[in-house]
Amino acid sequence: MNRFPLLIATLSFTLLLAGCNQSATTDASQGDGSKKLVMGVSMLSMQNEFIVNVNDEMTKKAQEAGVELITVDAERSALKQVEQIESFIAQKVDAIIMNPCEVEASSPAVAKALAANIPIINVNSETSAKPSAFVGSDDVESARIAMKFIADKLGGKGNVVMMHGYMGQAAQLKREQGAREVLKQYPNLKLLAHQTGEWDRAKAMALMENWIQSFGPQINAVFAQNDEMGLGAVKALTDAGLKDKVVVVSIDAIPDALQAVKKGTLDATIFQNAEQQGAKAIDTAIKAAKGQPYEKQTLIPFQLVTKANLSTFLK
Repeated sequence: MNRFPLLIATLSFTLLLAGCNQSATTDASQGDGSKKLVMGVSMLSMQNEFIVNVNDEMTKKAQEAGVELITVDAERSALKQVEQIESFIAQKVDAIIMNPCEVEASSPAVAKALAANIPIINVNSETSAKPSAFVGSDDVESARIAMKFIADKLGGKGNVVMMHGYMGQAAQLKREQGAREVLKQYPNLKLLAHQTGEWDRAKAMALMENWIQSFGPQINAVFAQNDEMGLGAVKALTDAGLKDKVVVVSIDAIPDALQAVKKGTLDATIFQNAEQQGAKAIDTAIKAAKGQPYEKQTLIPFQLVTKANLSTFLK
């Protein structure tokens, strides 16, 4: 029996099947036949709960829209972030979303993306170089709200310590600006000390312990530029038996902070809407990638959270 024709037929069928499968992989990515959008995302730090919340919402919205995200962690390094953007440019992604590490040092990434004609959207934090669009909140406003709350609680007089975020990042610079604007309005409200806790709970706890040793009962209030640091300060003050005498306010309204407000250990937090920032960043990037009109700046308001309105924010 001559098996050669049978072998040819089998081989032809196998190749045909392989061709069909390859076609399905490359062309069926979008049901309407259009090319599937691919976007590069570089996040400041996936060790930061708020940043993770923004990223989770972006991932969810991208999946709903049929967009592929290539997400990387810059690990707080602007140098690494610029290299990540260069990699996205080499991969010819349709758009880039960047959560900048630093105002100045992350700016070359914006310039490189724009030079390659790839839209770049800054989410949550800013660069001095102007991107295609910015989606976030006005960090100056958040600090004004926090420091005004402290001023009201202290009757306009007392000693405040301020915990900075990662130095040189937009949120750190703008939250310091907002806090100092309010301090100028209250001459009897004194900034006793200020130092970075690098957005980190453990580092903030150690910093607060140092301040307690240095100033003790002189400290009347703590303004922490994010909740992680605020919770670190609360732990140090509680351990020292001073929490009942010190007002602590922080920013972001992450779940741990909301629970601390509920318990009364954190006096207030400022709600920053991670879900809206993430969702609107994806919406803007999709429009920019498709050449559709989009908002060049989307600002989402901050809101003060205390025990009085806590139920609105608890999920």
